[in-house]
Amino acid sequence: MFAASRYAQRFLARALVALGALAASAQANAPLDVRIALVIGNSAYSGSAALSNPANDAKAMSAQLRKLGFQVLELRDGSRSQMAEAIDDVRKRLQGKSGVGMLYYAGHGVQIDWRNYMVPVDARPRSQTEVVAQAVDVDAVINAFKQAGNRVNILVLDACRNNPFEGTASVKGLAQIDAIPGTFLAYATAPGNVADDGEGSNGLYTTYLLQELAKPTTRIEDVFKRVRLQVRKKSNGSQIPWESTSLEEDFVFNDDRGPGETLALARPPKPKPAELDQKFLREKAEWDRIKTSQNPDDFYAFLQAYPSSAISEAAQSRLDQLSKPQIAATPVQGRQSIQRDVRLGDEIEYVYHDYLTKLETRRETLRVTSIKDGVVELNNGEQILTIYGGLVRNEIGSEFDPPLQSLPADDFQIGKRWVSRSQQTVPPDSPGCAVKQGGWSRT
Repeated sequence: MFAASRYAQRFLARALVALGALAASAQANAPLDVRIALVIGNSAYSGSAALSNPANDAKAMSAQLRKLGFQVLELRDGSRSQMAEAIDDVRKRLQGKSGVGMLYYAGHGVQIDWRNYMVPVDARPRSQTEVVAQAVDVDAVINAFKQAGNRVNILVLDACRNNPFEGTASVKGLAQIDAIPGTFLAYATAPGNVADDGEGSNGLYTTYLLQELAKPTTRIEDVFKRVRLQVRKKSNGSQIPWESTSLEEDFVFNDDRGPGETLALARPPKPKPAELDQKFLREKAEWDRIKTSQNPDDFYAFLQAYPSSAISEAAQSRLDQLSKPQIAATPVQGRQSIQRDVRLGDEIEYVYHDYLTKLETRRETLRVTSIKDGVVELNNGEQILTIYGGLVRNEIGSEFDPPLQSLPADDFQIGKRWVSRSQQTVPPDSPGCAVKQGGWSRT
């Protein structure tokens, strides 16, 4: 219900300068893992296709990544041959090191038959066939990272600008693709949508990404969650960044180590249950202060402070209710979008089977009997949910604050993880129960 030579010489010279410049910063903040990033910013397209910010974005991103211990290969206004050479160079440098490989690309990007292409500055495509011949498939980078045997792969595509090459793309924006194991994919806006080049010296998305990368000891997921919130707020919901992840371990861009510290010492230990309880109570106190607010800024602020808390999905649900997103991601080829527009009369049927015999034991039908102010009542109030799937009251009358979120409040994204925790108030007439409060959690 809710569901050539001259180009090559110039590139080589820039790459050697970049590698020389990073030596001092790499020594001062050298991580134990090998980190190599390919940064490409294409601005100097011909005619009306020219862009203002990508070359600036690439320069600023390269500088920031060097501070974070990355070796950086930087290419600005690259031709197709230069981009291909750079990808192969990164693969060779990463080969067999079980390291961290990163691509940051800013410039024009198009999708053809559910594949994404980065457009070089020397491309002049007039048809989809010419795009394939003249552009660089993002899969080329993914395959290079896969061949290198990286432990972590990060791809950031600030390439969702309006396509100036008429008749060359199947649909607008970039296509949604699933992350291969050990990969984090980030788009400047939701797949199937476009973003503006920006008004300042950097694009809107990259401006906030640079700010977040500079903050210490922040998990990669939290970095991009905060970027998403700020871009969404600044664009009034018309640009909402999007991520897909299959990372199997935590990754921190800036681990904030001092000289001589090891990676193990820099990362905080896993919190104990008592620490998690105290953390939840602090977050719950802030939630209690804003939960009835009609101002979306209160929920933006909460999510900026607690991007991955046990209450963040409930806060996201309230934000989406008060400030509805203006765009949605197009699904992966062959998949359907999740249906969230609940209507009166919609039904959910539960069929229960005996675990051992597999025989059906009973059926239960829940019918939507009321929808008001983002709250959905089932069977005349027997159960109450938020419109984004948060449980407010169950069939025995227990109430949950904040709503216990069994579904993600925003887009269903590959690899998305969330924790939902709530205080449960049990009714006094519940069989064998006294009035009490307890905690429920779901991951």
